[in-house]
Amino acid sequence: MTIKRMFDFVSASLLLFVLLPIILFISLLIKLTSDGPVFYISDRVGVQNSIFKMYKFRTMKVGTPPLATHLLTNPEKYVTPVGRFLRKTSLDELPQLFNIIWGEMSVVGPRPALYNQYDLIELRTENGVHSLVPGFTGWAQINGRDELSIPAKVEFDEYYLKHQNILLDFKIIYRTVSKVAKAEGVKH
Repeated sequence: MTIKRMFDFVSASLLLFVLLPIILFISLLIKLTSDGPVFYISDRVGVQNSIFKMYKFRTMKVGTPPLATHLLTNPEKYVTPVGRFLRKTSLDELPQLFNIIWGEMSVVGPRPALYNQYDLIELRTENGVHSLVPGFTGWAQINGRDELSIPAKVEFDEYYLKHQNILLDFKIIYRTVSKVAKAEGVKH
């Protein structure tokens, strides 16, 4: 087990334990305010372009097309009553702690693409980024998030590929907490 994997497992396990009351409360809110399951499970692209099931709290109505939010026409019409808050605060991402514990994701790495984001997958593959374990947060996340074009995202991902180390990971984690607190870079 590498140091990064050990860090991922321990930190995700501790966070899951500490945040369990919040996770249970969010689950209850989702069930009380909208029809459908608590979790949204989507096919995502993992290391070496393998497909895995990524967990999030469901923030969109059942029946929403499985597209990246920016590709939806009028995405606001699909958001659940609690969904807007969960997305703005990034609390919808908490179930990914399970993906980290299972080894499908890392705390830091490129955000996992949807299985049908072919342009992003192709560009990441061309630049070697597909060799990285996808992350809960990443260099592109803290440098623009939803506001970045796909080529710009891949440039940030490639930078991380070439410069990754524990200090950069801690810098990304620190800046992620700051950006989430300010809800910076969130469009929907």
